[in-house]
Amino acid sequence: MSQEPPVLLTVRDAAERLNVTPRTLKYYEERGLVTPTRSEGRYRLYDENDLERFGRILRLRSLGFSLHGIMEMLKRPLEPGEGGRNRYSTESLQEIRNALTQQASALDARIEAMRRELKEAQTLKSELSHDLDYVERRLAGENADTLLKQRREAHAKRALKKSKTRDEPA
Repeated sequence: MSQEPPVLLTVRDAAERLNVTPRTLKYYEERGLVTPTRSEGRYRLYDENDLERFGRILRLRSLGFSLHGIMEMLKRPLEPGEGGRNRYSTESLQEIRNALTQQASALDARIEAMRRELKEAQTLKSELSHDLDYVERRLAGENADTLLKQRREAHAKRALKKSKTRDEPA
């Protein structure tokens, strides 16, 4: 009994069969979700397993899952379930949950770091606006000594306001 070689589809044929663009298939390959075989001429060739995997990816995307979440899910095997449909085991789902929770925590830490950086940038911008105002007023012909005196007074007011805010109970 001889086994026939698997049917291999080109990017265009696979995309047509899945009702997506060839670029979509290439994008998922670039993201490491699928690794098609290559012809001698280095053309991508997709077999039935690749098409099934793409089908899973497309279904999960249509349900709103992120690519990171899909990558975690694809690492876990499916098991036969009710009605002939394959499902994740409870253990696989727990592993997926743990991996996604870690990713969410890492993103929370990044968001917090970005908030701190944004606050620092806003503070610097505020300081620059005072410097810019001084330079523009000097260019407009105002007296340097008068402007410097105003800057010192404004700086003292801001420092006093800042210290009062810190001293107030939360």
